[in-house]
Amino acid sequence: MTDHTRRGFLTVAGSAAAATVAGCSGTEAIGGGGGETYEVGHGDYQTTVSESDFPSDRLYIYAVQTGWSNWGAVMDAFDERYGVKLNDDQRTSGEALTHIRSNAENPTHSAYNGGYSFGITAMEEGFTTDYKPANWDAVPSDLKTDNGHLTATRQMTTAVTYRKDIYEERGLGEPESWEDFKHPDAAKDFCVTPPHSANGLATALSINNAYGGTMDDLGPVVEYYNDIAQEGADVRRNITGDFTSGEVSAVAQYDYTALEMKYNHEEVPAEDVGVAILPGPEGDAGAMNIPYGYGMLDGAPNPETAKLFMDFVLSLEGQRLFFDAFVRPIRAGELEMPDEFPDQATYEAAEFTVDQLDLVERQEPIIDRVTSESDIPGIQG
Repeated sequence: MTDHTRRGFLTVAGSAAAATVAGCSGTEAIGGGGGETYEVGHGDYQTTVSESDFPSDRLYIYAVQTGWSNWGAVMDAFDERYGVKLNDDQRTSGEALTHIRSNAENPTHSAYNGGYSFGITAMEEGFTTDYKPANWDAVPSDLKTDNGHLTATRQMTTAVTYRKDIYEERGLGEPESWEDFKHPDAAKDFCVTPPHSANGLATALSINNAYGGTMDDLGPVVEYYNDIAQEGADVRRNITGDFTSGEVSAVAQYDYTALEMKYNHEEVPAEDVGVAILPGPEGDAGAMNIPYGYGMLDGAPNPETAKLFMDFVLSLEGQRLFFDAFVRPIRAGELEMPDEFPDQATYEAAEFTVDQLDLVERQEPIIDRVTSESDIPGIQG
């Protein structure tokens, strides 16, 4: 698919997806006329939702927003199917958590949606409640909480985006492991993002795992950063312009961002951009999987409609919509991977997850150590 075709496709994704998905969710409708009811939930959480439960205005779910993860298409499809509009909730996961805290006595939103680790924090602070949506059993056990408070809906994986045209000029082959970026001609303009960002932390833990490290042993990533720093690598934040101009030849980031950069930027033809999901030099997994998910909020408005929305998002029809924006749905293994993505076998060979509860407790000391012990320029922020 060409750049132009892909951009055009994404432009109309919302309306096209809504037409395709309308009437096709995994939620069962009962009855007719103006009082339809819907069976929702998994296992003991199965219940009936009635149209009479729908909000008169719109449904508020944190960070469900146009311009990110193809939520706009999901919002349109849900509205087309059920006649319920969603608020375009433009905020980050961290901003959502802050808003939840400040409105604890009078919740404004029905559910949290965003980074999984922020959701865990919300759960630990007592803001969430239990609900297991339909198809909860299709979500891997390490990407949901047993108590039903948090369920992953989509995932992003650490990848490296690189300029194939520049690599060809330098006589470099396609990277096969993280070790390839230690080569002087690759490292001299290779960059990573800062570890205090979710993306940068995932990169650091990916490299660390690729070389046999653990969250208790961060020596491998510190050594790696110091090695590539000697050849010219650095830490940067806003790298799109540097990448498209050729100032940097490769950057470690999420696969979502990498694929968006490959297909949606006219400055560099798609065929000149490569996306690599990498293991370590000895075959250890080197691509950390970062989940994003949702959870019901305790005492929040419109809980029944929120359940219906959560079921829709986790249905295969809802999951397919994430693929249109280069985001892998949590049920990706049940769907055909679009041609634009690296092969599914590549993910299976290189990706790994960490215990998210453990990560929440450890991330600050991990960030502090990687920042303080690494010599790579720009890491101090």
